[in-house]
Amino acid sequence: MTILNHPFRPARRRLIAGALLATGLGLQGLPALAQDNYPNRPIRLVVPFAPGGVTDTSGRLVADFLSRRLGQPIVVDNRTGASGNIGTAQVANAEPDGYTLVLGFDGTMVINPHVFPSVGFDTLKDFAPVGKIGDATLILVANAAFPANTLQEVIALSKRDSAGLSYGTSGTGGTPHIAGEQLKLRTQANLVHVPYRGGGQAMNDLLGNSIPLVFTAVAGAQAHLQTGKLKAIAVSSAQRSSALPNVPTFIESGVPNFVADSWVGILAPAKTPPAIVQRLNTELNAVLNDPEVRQRLQGLGIAASPGTSAQFGEAMKADLARYGEVVKAAGIKVE
Repeated sequence: MTILNHPFRPARRRLIAGALLATGLGLQGLPALAQDNYPNRPIRLVVPFAPGGVTDTSGRLVADFLSRRLGQPIVVDNRTGASGNIGTAQVANAEPDGYTLVLGFDGTMVINPHVFPSVGFDTLKDFAPVGKIGDATLILVANAAFPANTLQEVIALSKRDSAGLSYGTSGTGGTPHIAGEQLKLRTQANLVHVPYRGGGQAMNDLLGNSIPLVFTAVAGAQAHLQTGKLKAIAVSSAQRSSALPNVPTFIESGVPNFVADSWVGILAPAKTPPAIVQRLNTELNAVLNDPEVRQRLQGLGIAASPGTSAQFGEAMKADLARYGEVVKAAGIKVE
């Protein structure tokens, strides 16, 4: 006789239901119990990029410290493809129980929806923002032999050359590309984008003087700036970078309100219970306020940015609109 056919099973179910009702829980109380007990098993953090990059490294760092606070392992799962769209879309369709999260990157969340015909997710409808991890400042750098030293000199030089000045980036549609096009639109500089298959290739050509300018993350250029092989033109943050305090911002260099930082954060599927999102946000902020974590993120060129889930959501919404205008004006598309 199997348990499923046991004659006393219905009675037993009624007895359990009665006990739950007697305690005031009922069947509706079961999700609340799950939330109160969260997490009680490992959490999966999908990183939609290959291992080893700055985004992946920052995610693994935060996952390690966050797992200690939550008391459960956080398993990093690299799901690559389509500039982050594949892994991100998988999380958009995952069970909204707090056990599947995604490492969100500005390129994937607020730029890809504008440059790809289809990304497989809706940034604002399919996700519950947990919190931003931090911001990575971009920098415009030139070869040491380049004749211009300031942003205004770069702009003037570009306008004197009918062929324009080439600037390299890690690829079409990435944050450095958007920053370059934004600079072009705001200043009417004659800049020509040269996309590479990764920032490393662009940097090699810049060092070899095959290309005059590169837009990249501060962390990717800092060592070459220290050796004098490259010169810094300007950084994209609202204030000067603590890593390069002597380098002016684009705002200081004559382009008002020019801010084009890259960022990374954590998101859950939409409809994840608010109590779980709040728990994750609270623990994430505690991690980001840890001096060791802040120092290690700074070494990756990322300034830790603790804040509320709502603040992260509003920032994404604003970036989605802002970058959409740049993409449309520049006619950027990835087929």
